Amino acid sequence: MQKLGDFKLPQFFNYPPYFTVANLRILVVHLTCTTMLSRLQPIRETREKQVQLWKELILEYCRSQKIFIVGLEEEFPLFSNQVIERSLSHESRELFLSALVSEGRAEWMDKSHKKCLILWLRIPDWADYIINFVKQNGLEDSVMTVEDIRTGIESRGTELAGIDRVVLMRALKLLEQKGKAAIFKGSSTDDEGVKFNV
Repeated sequence: MQKLGDFKLPQFFNYPPYFTVANLRILVVHLTCTTMLSRLQPIRETREKQVQLWKELILEYCRSQKIFIVGLEEEFPLFSNQVIERSLSHESRELFLSALVSEGRAEWMDKSHKKCLILWLRIPDWADYIINFVKQNGLEDSVMTVEDIRTGIESRGTELAGIDRVVLMRALKLLEQKGKAAIFKGSSTDDEGVKFNV
């Protein structure tokens, strides 16, 4: 089985059709009008399976490697396979990331769709994870800096270690809205603190 570092790639990763967005052009001639449609695989079930497999692979890989941002125009290890000499086209990359966006598992960070924030846990799930982390570590009614949550001793070996700051702040703000946390502004972003009320 092929690997990317310590990540085991699924079998479909070595199957060339999964790197191909079939660019079928269906010509519909009606009087003098010609319409060209571009689609993925022509069979709906195959197309849906292709998109589903790629969504799962992107989420699993990003989670295992703690990757939160995928650039559409940047090198990303999953988007090419040197063994079979295949790469996803820009169109395919955008399609698979857009499928994650439509499910709430990613968000475009810009209007031009060049960078995508991957949410292998949705924001409410991150908020729940933080609350469980606080309870498991006896941090109820304590104050922590945002940086301690991301890089502190307690977070080592957890999903919170190295969490993207944007994702963390959104989860903390959700907890604040629910009355489970209070965020304190510091003189710099490193000084921002959080008091948990669990």
